Amino acid sequence: MRDFTTSLVETTKEFAKLCSEIEYSDDVYVYHPLLYAWDFHKKYIEQFVKQYTETLFLGMNPGPFGMAQTGIPFGEVSVVKDYLCIDESLKNLPATHPKRPIEGLVCSRSEVSGRRLWGLIQKRYPLSSSFSEHIAVMNYCPVVFVDKGSTGKNIIPEKLPIPIRKELEQLCDEYLDEIIRIIKPTSVVGIGQYALKKLKASVSRTHSTIYVSSILHPSPANPKANKGWESIVESVLIEENIWSDV
Repeated sequence: MRDFTTSLVETTKEFAKLCSEIEYSDDVYVYHPLLYAWDFHKKYIEQFVKQYTETLFLGMNPGPFGMAQTGIPFGEVSVVKDYLCIDESLKNLPATHPKRPIEGLVCSRSEVSGRRLWGLIQKRYPLSSSFSEHIAVMNYCPVVFVDKGSTGKNIIPEKLPIPIRKELEQLCDEYLDEIIRIIKPTSVVGIGQYALKKLKASVSRTHSTIYVSSILHPSPANPKANKGWESIVESVLIEENIWSDV
């Protein structure tokens, strides 16, 4: 029988392959960080995703200056280098928008969402070696969509053409069900309403008794997140009995 880490790594690698085989629209650049930054993601799984972790936090899809650069969920570059201490290489980079290059750990742009989320985790667990018994962070969708227009804006999965979105979401739903089954967390937390919706659907499909909750998404595009996001989220997690008041 495969051990936990091998099972999760192999399941994730197959998931990435299937997502890359979808025929996406020609009007977007499509980045697959689980392919070109696979070495980063694999190391992250091996070191920081543990079976029976207490809480699985689920994001929506990679940000352009976070996971798109590092292959790690909410993977703000400074966090990956200085807190997680993961340093791997990128391979076989795709075509990219001029305003959204893939630069890996030399990317000078900061992913605010990742900085906020991992900053909260680091505040509670100053040593990265100590959080994985309690927390795992994953994303629902592993694909980045960048508009080919002059702005190179990020396209969220909800805005994809319906046939493509349904095909992609089918794969993501199946993967989500599987990682919850493999990881076996006590509770799951959606980072934002989209992730919450997907977690509720997964728990319903699998007839699970796992506790489902959500937190405010840390994106600076969310006005509420720019007014004390950390304290708001800490209060919610304590109120929901996901975190103790320490």
